[in-house]
Amino acid sequence: MITIKDIARVAGVSHTTVSRALNGNPLIKKETRDRIEKIAAEMNYIPNYSAKSLVMKKSYTIGLFFSSIDQGTSASFLVDAIKGIHSVLDENYSLTVHGIDGIQHFDAILPQRFDGILVMSQSDADNAFIYHVKKMGIPLVVLNRHLEDPGIMNVVANDREGVKEAIDYAVSQGHSQCAIIEGKAGFKSSTERKQGFMDSLIVHRLPLIPEYFAAGDYGVESGYEAMCSLLALPEPPSIVFCANDDMAIGAMNACYAKGIHIPGQLSLIGFDDILFARYTNPALTTIHKPVADISKLGTTKLIDLMKDPDTAPEQLFVKTALMVRQSVAAV
Repeated sequence: MITIKDIARVAGVSHTTVSRALNGNPLIKKETRDRIEKIAAEMNYIPNYSAKSLVMKKSYTIGLFFSSIDQGTSASFLVDAIKGIHSVLDENYSLTVHGIDGIQHFDAILPQRFDGILVMSQSDADNAFIYHVKKMGIPLVVLNRHLEDPGIMNVVANDREGVKEAIDYAVSQGHSQCAIIEGKAGFKSSTERKQGFMDSLIVHRLPLIPEYFAAGDYGVESGYEAMCSLLALPEPPSIVFCANDDMAIGAMNACYAKGIHIPGQLSLIGFDDILFARYTNPALTTIHKPVADISKLGTTKLIDLMKDPDTAPEQLFVKTALMVRQSVAAV
């Protein structure tokens, strides 16, 4: 294995100079740094991060924590989050992924293990974990869920406004019998999306019909079952908003099974804009949630906090976008 001392011998400098150069120390002249980095690359030098961590008193690990990986976190959501993080995270860092609901004790969440933590929060139940991290003094950014605490760096999408815009569009197409398949109970995103749905109906003076509020849990099967219940009503809705695309796909399959044509007999709107949304038949009208952008901005803010713990916390909103496709037709 090539070591710093091997590079030092070839470069004709001390191993301390090599170490400083490879760590980007500004005390080393740029031309010297460039020459040493070139030699290291030619010799296929691989840094020993364990030794580096001991010297630098850093773990070179960033923790990404979801409320739950098993429930309410789709594969595309996970991929987009990781993609956004890796677009700005230094390659020297390792990213570890966890579900908060799978942690037995918070005692292991220590500054020695994590240089920084990103929480992709979906539920108020995450607050105990969030405040533990804050108490430990680990740089922290909470993504996805709007917090009431202005003392924590927070990056979110405006789900409520995005849903209102989508239902406004549905009403503009002549729909007045609007139903919703809600998200997982207890998740803040479910509450925000339901509120956006009701905001639009209230503005347009449309009735909030209790039978048109169907329970879901963000899973495909719950979308299927909820749509079956809505179609069994004496007067089914003309349009259904599903609180995520997975449930919308389940709902679409229920319509197919019942012989209901989309959008000829019933229109459908989803939320998230997962990859499959544009490839359903018909292509799904949905609200694009910029998960990658949220993760990218959140990671940028986390890096700022890691460099300067006194960085002032902010609450930042990333705008959603309505993706109009073929699953909504005018009445």
